[in-house]
Amino acid sequence: MPYKIILLLLLFSTPVLSQNITAKLIDKKSKSPIPYASIKTGKYSGVISNEEGYFTIHMNNKTLDTVSISCLGYQNKTISIQNIKGLNFIINLDEAINQLSEVYISNKALNADSIIAKAKRKLPNNYDTSLFKHTVFRRTTDYVDFKNLVFEIEKASHVNKKDMESANGNLKALSDKIRKSDIVQFEDFKGEFYAFNKDSSKLRVSKATQLLDYKNDFSIEQIQDKAQHIILKYLDTTKTYKLKSGLFKIEDSLALKDDDKAENKRKEYKITFLNDKTRSFIKRSQFYKNSFLDKLLSFDLYEFTHEDVAYNNNELTHIISFKPKKGKAKYTGKLYVSDDTYAITRVDYKYYKNRHGEKLNLKFILGIKYIANISTGTFLFEKDSSNIYHPKYLKHSTGSYFYVNRDMKFIENSSARNKVNFSFKIEGENRNKKELLFSSNNKLSLQDFEAIKQDSVVPYKRLNKFEKTIWDSEQIIEPTLEMKAFEGED
Repeated sequence: MPYKIILLLLLFSTPVLSQNITAKLIDKKSKSPIPYASIKTGKYSGVISNEEGYFTIHMNNKTLDTVSISCLGYQNKTISIQNIKGLNFIINLDEAINQLSEVYISNKALNADSIIAKAKRKLPNNYDTSLFKHTVFRRTTDYVDFKNLVFEIEKASHVNKKDMESANGNLKALSDKIRKSDIVQFEDFKGEFYAFNKDSSKLRVSKATQLLDYKNDFSIEQIQDKAQHIILKYLDTTKTYKLKSGLFKIEDSLALKDDDKAENKRKEYKITFLNDKTRSFIKRSQFYKNSFLDKLLSFDLYEFTHEDVAYNNNELTHIISFKPKKGKAKYTGKLYVSDDTYAITRVDYKYYKNRHGEKLNLKFILGIKYIANISTGTFLFEKDSSNIYHPKYLKHSTGSYFYVNRDMKFIENSSARNKVNFSFKIEGENRNKKELLFSSNNKLSLQDFEAIKQDSVVPYKRLNKFEKTIWDSEQIIEPTLEMKAFEGED
């Protein structure tokens, strides 16, 4: 998806015309962007820089004169709002000159296992996940890259040769269009997440958007629907059809008019669905028994190595790498542990070497193959006024290879039982990125939690191009240039 130079001009000129300031953090020497830096507008408020180094400050607070910037490996920086404008909205950070590790190591023996053991013992003191209200912003980004698509009518008992050739020509045009498309979709929502405990929560959503090219929505389900629609055009449209794939009956009364179903769907999300997905994501960043992070701290599964010490947001921090000790462990990455509280303040992880997640290979039996081959993420934690650490930003990306080869049969619901045999093969890769930003955390009472009423649905606004004004004055994850450049068909 091409980026346009005009986007950069718009990006940096926008703050002059609005109440918001968008800037970019870069390394002073390398000029590379600095992601996930903390930009504080108050002691316990602020945003982070996105993966491209960009952030936006909302100027609703008329008394805001300065912001404080901190990031592991860089010197802290306090800068005035006027100076940000004077720097053309580019902020250089100086790398921290780290002689600290040599001094520290020479005076204190460091052992990764003992630091991890202390961090595990301190978990109950450092984290509290029960009865909290979190103001959250969630973004989900989906990509699909189709490598191979074959749609073909192989046999039709009552369709003439000319119509069959026309249908196959339209199916080939559909497959060519899909393969050439850059398929991406963004979903955002902001709201309040109320946690009773790790397994029970409520959610209130104040705003939700969906950014996609609706006319070129090429999920596997949508592709199958579009291909079916082409075939149905050449059949008797006064009839309905059964659709079978191998031994499995998929539809009982498929008809051409059914293609309008998607257009008539209401633009709304079920709150229970969003709540479950958000709670599941947050649980990934928690330290209860047998949780994802609990397993990463297992001495039975992982080998730990002390890499370095550095300052992170004015806290002396140990940087500890981990990798699998046994075959059933899957991840490698780094843990960042405060020397003062032994809280884990950051986690970076990804699959180790060629290891992967779920795998299903029924290619020669049911025509299905699936491999979860990407799992990577970053979790950032921040301390509140009660010295309890909460998630500040969570990111988890997944990816997989998929293969579907189906022979389908349309069977007319009539005494004639006319049939059409259709071959449907798809091969490709998909990626999903989930991000969650926490802008505030407040303790709840049981009575407060019980009084919260969760709606059943929330409407969302469907967009075919990025609209900056929708999220003005909101603390959100700054959109990437790709998102700002996105434009679908009307």
